[in-house]
Amino acid sequence: MKKYFITGLLIWIPLAITVWVLSLIVRTMDQSLLLLPTAIRPETLLGIYIPGIGALLTILIVLVTGLVTTNIVGQRLVRYWEGILSRIPVVKSIYYSVKQISDTVISGNGDAFRQVLLVRYPHPEAWSVAFQTGVPAEEVSKSSGEELVSVFIPTAPSPVNGFFFFVRKQDTIELDMSVDDALKYIVSMGVVGPEAHDRRLLERAQNE
Repeated sequence: MKKYFITGLLIWIPLAITVWVLSLIVRTMDQSLLLLPTAIRPETLLGIYIPGIGALLTILIVLVTGLVTTNIVGQRLVRYWEGILSRIPVVKSIYYSVKQISDTVISGNGDAFRQVLLVRYPHPEAWSVAFQTGVPAEEVSKSSGEELVSVFIPTAPSPVNGFFFFVRKQDTIELDMSVDDALKYIVSMGVVGPEAHDRRLLERAQNE
């Protein structure tokens, strides 16, 4: 009886969590319906809430925005909008920092979050999976007198949170692991492991 119950849990738990995450994403995207006047919202017209309509509207808005900003007029509008934001002190810092990150991560330009590393954290006898985010500013490198790399060390099981450090390049180990595999490894807290080649690198790090 216990065996059948555990087998059932192994089927339903991943399915339930997947449905919950997708439901959360859809409900969040459905918030775009708040942009519409109350009189023409689907809930008002149909009398019931239909999940996903807002998600479709969000996707449509993103596609139209991309279409508009690819031409000369759209690019001018973006530059005008960014010019306004650049005049607001706090907003300027936040906007351009986030923009640089999104341009790098989403568009695929640059080397940020392209290399998976092993670094010593939280103490010299431990190793953690990290993502190389770039090269430190010249002032930082000169002050340290050593070759450093910028790394982001995500927390498990939520990799969106973590720590940002400068570490000596010689103290890192580059892994032949994709970012997706590394994220799976972190989210699963080591249950979903990397491929055999990466396991050998992990074993080598543990033996050092």
